[in-house]
Amino acid sequence: MADTLIALDQGTTSSRAMVFNTHGQPLAAHQQPFPQMYPADGWVEHDPEAIWSSTVSTAKAALAGVDSTPTALGITNQRETVVIWDRATGAPIHNALVWQDRRTAPRCAEIEAAGHGTLITERTGLLIDPYFSATKLTWLLDHVPGARARAMRGELAAGTIDSFLIWRLTGGRVHATDATNASRTSLFDIHLQKWDEDLLQLFGIPSSILPDVKDSAADFGTTDPDVLGAAIPIRGVAGDQQAAAIGQACFRPGDLKSTYGTGCFVIVNTGEHPIMSQNRLLTTLAYRLNGKPTYALEGSIFIAGAAVQWLRDEVGVLASAAETAERAARARDDAQVIMVPAFTGMGAPHWAPDARAAVFGMTRDTGPNELSRAALEGVVYQTHDLFAALAADGRAPSNLRVDGGMVANDWFVQRLADVLNLNVLRPTVLETTALGAAYLAGLGAGIYTSLEQISGQWQAESEFSPDMDEGDRATRLKRWQACVDAVLSVAAS
Repeated sequence: MADTLIALDQGTTSSRAMVFNTHGQPLAAHQQPFPQMYPADGWVEHDPEAIWSSTVSTAKAALAGVDSTPTALGITNQRETVVIWDRATGAPIHNALVWQDRRTAPRCAEIEAAGHGTLITERTGLLIDPYFSATKLTWLLDHVPGARARAMRGELAAGTIDSFLIWRLTGGRVHATDATNASRTSLFDIHLQKWDEDLLQLFGIPSSILPDVKDSAADFGTTDPDVLGAAIPIRGVAGDQQAAAIGQACFRPGDLKSTYGTGCFVIVNTGEHPIMSQNRLLTTLAYRLNGKPTYALEGSIFIAGAAVQWLRDEVGVLASAAETAERAARARDDAQVIMVPAFTGMGAPHWAPDARAAVFGMTRDTGPNELSRAALEGVVYQTHDLFAALAADGRAPSNLRVDGGMVANDWFVQRLADVLNLNVLRPTVLETTALGAAYLAGLGAGIYTSLEQISGQWQAESEFSPDMDEGDRATRLKRWQACVDAVLSVAAS
């Protein structure tokens, strides 16, 4: 039987499992949503058991769709989200704190005021923000009764979602993560490639609870046959945005992709040397293979597809996310409705955790069509802000590769091309996050011998070229900037 690869893609709002052949073509897929929890303003939590059950369920369903057991398994995951669990039982001690969670904003402000920002950025490439994992772990250790004492006694393990899944999949035999996930915690020195003792002390986190850090293609153990019904080697792990960059074959310095899921994340490969942004972008790892790190610049937008979900689930003006393409096309041409979707603060390049969403320019006849267009355009305009920061850092792209659920929407992708004034390429496989995890598993299992071999499999399904008057583009962006300034002004008041 030909080799196949299974990828577990554990995302923010759903878990997905996909089986691919070695040419990168999907053979089977299954997806399952799980609940989101909002216990207080700016707080976002997940039930780790819901994450686990949905992951196992989708994996079993995908495996049932193929004739043989895959050669290897890859994991990709929502980054920065953290769990602490009991080493003896594997039971979480609290809900997972999600990357969108803003409860540690006051602690981040204290750390910034104490003058530790330079140390954190120099060691990790990150800024001080509740987005990252360190203050989340601190909060759990300080607010779950007995957690810190138990951690000091060696009773607890902690990690990002990949670590939790690896622990469960291997029956508690492996506590590990990969370098890309470690690089998002604010605890990992991206230059020395190890947990940083000074940062662990700063955040009050005992090193004993953290996982071993491995390459993105490595031996992460083997699945317990009692879990998935088969012993499958786990050979690839990466955070979701890095996995998407791998699925998009962004292997050369300057290669860039943008993923549009719950949030939007732009990653540009910068090669073997980290580049420190002067415009509030993040320096991070693209991947680490054979002990050699490859670096990237990243811009993070917290709300992308989540704005459409808000219109569908909370406002009730959409029956499905797919409606937005038709509704946006039917919106009044003279409507000037702008949505700044800062539901959980604003990410790069603003980094305003206290900002909140706003809709500007509504009139009495504003309806679902105008709101749909505003939600999509809000994501487009945020992407433009990221690209402006990249250009200021000397990394202006010549084109853009896109992926994620939102890019199935032709209207949205065309508006991206129009506003960015770039050609936008959409690949044949939109689920590049899962594909990237599968590629890493294939590398770890020896199915692929080089990144060039993987790169040769990438294909564009469609190319969108800009078709917007320069004056129109400038007017729209000026109006957007005024709305962002208003949101930031309110947040600062």
